[in-house]
Amino acid sequence: MASVNDAAGGESVQLCFSQVKGSPEDDIVTDADIISTLEFNETGSLLATGDKGGRVVIFQRDYDSGGDADFSVYSAFQSHESEFDYLKSQEIEEKINKIKWLKQYNASNFLLATNDKTIKLWKITEKSQQAVDFNNVAEDPKRTIRSLRVPKYQTSPLTVEAVERRTYANAHAYHINSVSLNTDVETFLSADDLRINLWNIENNKECFNIVDIKPQNMEELTEVITSCEFHPRKSHELIYSVSKGSIRMCDMRSQALCDQHAKLYEVPEDPANKSFFSEIVSSISDVKYSHDGRYIMARDYMTLKIWDVNMESKPVQTFEVHDYLQSQLCSLYENDFIFDKFECCWSCDDNHLLTGGYNNFFRVFNRHTGENQCLEASREIARPDFVLKNRKIVSGSANTKRKKDEFNLEAMDYAKKVLHATWHPREDILAIAATNNLYIFRSKNQRVERRGD
Repeated sequence: MASVNDAAGGESVQLCFSQVKGSPEDDIVTDADIISTLEFNETGSLLATGDKGGRVVIFQRDYDSGGDADFSVYSAFQSHESEFDYLKSQEIEEKINKIKWLKQYNASNFLLATNDKTIKLWKITEKSQQAVDFNNVAEDPKRTIRSLRVPKYQTSPLTVEAVERRTYANAHAYHINSVSLNTDVETFLSADDLRINLWNIENNKECFNIVDIKPQNMEELTEVITSCEFHPRKSHELIYSVSKGSIRMCDMRSQALCDQHAKLYEVPEDPANKSFFSEIVSSISDVKYSHDGRYIMARDYMTLKIWDVNMESKPVQTFEVHDYLQSQLCSLYENDFIFDKFECCWSCDDNHLLTGGYNNFFRVFNRHTGENQCLEASREIARPDFVLKNRKIVSGSANTKRKKDEFNLEAMDYAKKVLHATWHPREDILAIAATNNLYIFRSKNQRVERRGD
């Protein structure tokens, strides 16, 4: 059974199925319906997803339902439309690359959504009243108005309105891959392949370039930025990863332009293991600070590494995600699967790590025990409270008789993959994006956290 050890109590809890949103797997899936990002808000009561069609769908936690982790559609709106850059003669896709929730201070919620070039700030508001009798002009022009009608509100069916508040555009020449909010709640980062910009949320007219790795001669280009993130507690500190497999920490107190990093986290390449694919598989696709800011998690194609921010020499832990693919690298390269970018995230207590893989498999690692759980997001297990079984990937002939929990490597479907996954900020609830389906999993012993908790 799939278990995640509770480091505090020593007991193990089992992960089970809760919900699935989307069309059945045997239906024809359009490219526009494929989920491209997902993110919980600060409390975990809202879950936003973005797709390749430029739409944002927000799900709300249903605390009054019979399920422990049930979400229902709260709002859906078109965030981005496809555009055409006439100067560069290229189409700008509407695909949503990242969504980030802002800290909530009133009844409204705010989120940032970005495609390849443009970031938008959206305000999500509930409306249950509407104004009536606010027109004092008489219907009959010849009729004299003898009394003043005071506008009043009357209750109407609850509606959720999404309003675009600001657009942050024309600041990136290359594709935006990351957006990260600062702890000062006033600024945020946006990163593309070669530059990182710093924005003030209230000002969409200008931004400040803080990292620029573009060489004067583009023929000398050897690396690109793949991900960036602000420190969760220090407003002056940030990290970004590059395609060469290194992570750089920058301190904005030392200089305005952070071309010179403060710290460098990099694993030296072993000449004995160098191959044609070495540089490709070492490219980091995602980096995340732990909630306390003490550790950095980095996902490359084959592994998940944990770095102590105070130790640059080597990672403190390395977890193999799918080492069984070593023999398949040539085929993966020919079909471009080797360039897939997998995301990663921390659990709410920083004791577990979550990342995706192929065939709709995803991995949950226990930092303290090293336990590695390979789980599957599939409609075959879409039954209430169905406990997930740990899957074992084995190689060999397809005709070989195997155990029920074993999966043949030769039957691996690389078109089905979990690139995006996120963990609830307060509970053991996981949201997994598998093509156009959104899966919700929870621990079997999950206690329902009510709104007032």
